[in-house]
Amino acid sequence: MSSETIIYIVLSGIVALLLALFQYNTRKKNKSNKNILLTFLRFISIFSILILLINPKFEKVSYYTEKPNLIIAVDNSSSIDHLNQRENALQLIESIKNNTALSDKFNLDFFAFGKDIEASDSIIFSDNQTNIDNAFSELSQIYKGTTAPILLITDGNQTYGNDYSFSAEKVNQPIIPVILGDTITYTDLKLQQLNVNKYAFLKNKFPVEVIVTYNGNNPINSKFVVTSGTSTVYSQNLSFNRESNSKILNFTLPANRVGVLAYKAQITPLNSEKNTTNNYKNFAVEVIDQKTNVAIISDFSHPDLGAFKKSIESNEQRSVAIVSPIDYMLQKNDFQLVILYQPNNTFKSVFEYLNTNNANRFLVLGSKTDYTFMNAMNEDYKHDITSQTEDYQASLNANYSTFIIDDLDFESFPPLKSSFGNTAFSIPFETILNKKIGSIETLDPLLVTYESNSRREAILMGEGLWKWRAQSYLNQKTFNTFDNFIGKLIQYLASNMRKNRLNVEYESFYQGHSNVFLKAQFFNKNYEFDTKESLNISVTEKNTQEASTLPFILKGNNYQVDLSHLPAGDYSFTVKATNENISKSGVFQILEYNLEQQFLNANVTKLQQVGTNTNAKSYFIENHSNLFSDLLNDERFATIQKSSKNVVPLIDWKYLLGLIIFSLALEWFIRKYNGLI
Repeated sequence: MSSETIIYIVLSGIVALLLALFQYNTRKKNKSNKNILLTFLRFISIFSILILLINPKFEKVSYYTEKPNLIIAVDNSSSIDHLNQRENALQLIESIKNNTALSDKFNLDFFAFGKDIEASDSIIFSDNQTNIDNAFSELSQIYKGTTAPILLITDGNQTYGNDYSFSAEKVNQPIIPVILGDTITYTDLKLQQLNVNKYAFLKNKFPVEVIVTYNGNNPINSKFVVTSGTSTVYSQNLSFNRESNSKILNFTLPANRVGVLAYKAQITPLNSEKNTTNNYKNFAVEVIDQKTNVAIISDFSHPDLGAFKKSIESNEQRSVAIVSPIDYMLQKNDFQLVILYQPNNTFKSVFEYLNTNNANRFLVLGSKTDYTFMNAMNEDYKHDITSQTEDYQASLNANYSTFIIDDLDFESFPPLKSSFGNTAFSIPFETILNKKIGSIETLDPLLVTYESNSRREAILMGEGLWKWRAQSYLNQKTFNTFDNFIGKLIQYLASNMRKNRLNVEYESFYQGHSNVFLKAQFFNKNYEFDTKESLNISVTEKNTQEASTLPFILKGNNYQVDLSHLPAGDYSFTVKATNENISKSGVFQILEYNLEQQFLNANVTKLQQVGTNTNAKSYFIENHSNLFSDLLNDERFATIQKSSKNVVPLIDWKYLLGLIIFSLALEWFIRKYNGLI
């Protein structure tokens, strides 16, 4: 409380006393015990009111203790079962829960992690992938700025994600590994890696690369075989010893029919091998009879050109060439689709050729586009001609119905630069993205598609797409989502198939360790996305004829169904609309492969490195007797006493208001009782 406030309080007391004395003690005959009481009550009332007007502030200090958190992060992947560590892990978790000394010292928080991490003390060891790096990243955000050592109960075998031994150093918490597994080295042959393209072209040969490793001391002989059904399509004898413990095999296989070709690569196991699951891998290749060649036509360099090329060529079915208008005309018959990047009058011969052949195209307009030329070369739309530019962000149109579009969080993307003005269309079109200026969403299109005279066309009215690809990577940690978005545009433009009311999006084959999602869109008779329809999928396994029916779930601007629970096999499916007689069928394969069963031992070296790098000890599950005592005696994890200082104004003190009411009421009652009013 400041000295100025104290002076005001003293003055308030003097004024209140003088006013009270003036009212009840100005005449000697009134001086009695009753008047003294009334004077006191009036003083209390006036002084309290003046104090409220001054409203002094008081500091209130409260003390409390804060226990450290102990994070118990348990590996919930199936590799724990595969290494026969289920019971050991569950017993340790139960011991932690029942240890009262630990619960008195720590706030115990249980997490289960596999592909993702979630708060849970129910561990069933069922996840088919492990991402320890993601677990560290999530926990470091949740417990940022607190004392929260992490008890990491795992075998250390990660199936995807960044190297967790490096990301552990960014957690800023001691990470205490409890290693599920042993250090015994077993003799083992392993098909370490198999690399093959997803697509091949009919009557060509596609390359396959295989890496085979041997863990052992004695010289051994084995045989590598690739089979398709009951036929052997490739084989090679291999020899290994302690020094020569790996082989890289490169060979080609023929693509002699269209469709999905499924293969099994296997290295013949040794008699003494403990784990034979890692001796084989299933793989597949989809054979197609045509490749889409895309020409990006531009007469100047721009980062967008490279972004388009990388996104489109992420699909092996497509190749891209960046050419000038003159070069395109010399090799125009080599391309099935063109992207016209910021056209000007040098594109005249290109437009004339495309218009004559009624060819599909993708137009990208920007600050260097010659809009006078563009307006003259087509009759479908006209753009305002101005010399000004504007930066536009994108907003997804959830009602776009031509094909399935996923929301890539477009509103987080940097703005595209475009010429200021409107585009007036003379034909029907569909908007994928609308222009957005700041927080104001306009009705002007940024990305549209339309069909005219059996020709398909897309128009992007802005430059700077390379920034979107970079931002997509920052958001998703992968380029795949953005590349798939561009890929769908290219697929739409490269095809002349008529529009259907029911569209289903799926892959020809799925790896056994990946998620199996099918997406669908259903449109009413006006080709407007229908959110009220119920879609069901009937899935039948071809060999066992086991069938199941599942409903689709509406998610955003499409319907989705998760079939990740299905075992490996060949499946046929039919998607049906409940209220209308519309259906669509297809087939897909799920290849047998379990990443979590490829390991023989715990990754002891890396887990011990994590402990060392974060200033913590590591423990084996069979020898963790000192774990609890070490946690209890570690001075870094002491309970902390903290204080909280709050500044409280007097006006918030309700008792003072009660005192004013009480003193005024009592004064009135005494005066009324004695006939003074």
